[in-house]
Amino acid sequence: MAKYKLGIVVGSNRRESLNRKLAEALAKLGADKFDAKFLKIDDLPLYNQDDEGNLPASVRRFKAEVEASDGLLFVTPEHSRSVPAVLKNAIDWGARPWGKNSWAGKPAAVTGTSPGAIGAALAQQHLRQVLGSSLGMHLLGGEAYISFKPDLLDAGGNFTDDTTKGFVSAYLDQFATLVARFAPARPAAAA
Repeated sequence: MAKYKLGIVVGSNRRESLNRKLAEALAKLGADKFDAKFLKIDDLPLYNQDDEGNLPASVRRFKAEVEASDGLLFVTPEHSRSVPAVLKNAIDWGARPWGKNSWAGKPAAVTGTSPGAIGAALAQQHLRQVLGSSLGMHLLGGEAYISFKPDLLDAGGNFTDDTTKGFVSAYLDQFATLVARFAPARPAAAA
């Protein structure tokens, strides 16, 4: 089976981000379906419409990476009951300038984690609303709220709990099916 190009956007610029750890575990678990690339967002300047005529190099790179992805996986924490500023900034740059929305038509999945019981649920809901209704992305149905416990992942970045591993594995399978509906055909891998 041919793999799809997966762009992973982590909504945190924290060095020891729980969401980055989760995203790395998801990329590892889904390696049979996706060639994952983490899309860097912490070097993007603050969005300013005045800069749209001459996009900064980091913005051009980011938009090209989004456009080259067959699907996008957003893994985000929750800040003040919403989407973190660094992620919202990346979303705005990806959508601009007007008429050059790099997100439009792309399949997307949203998840996130926090030490709390609701696993960044409000941020995920806000993000889903922006991605689907404002940016024209094709969103995977269902929700993936993951509570980050100290033993969620082992030292190698693998899920330790079979129930959680089964849940996220099924989520990645569903996402691969969605990506297959919208991604360009890929030649079968040589045996």
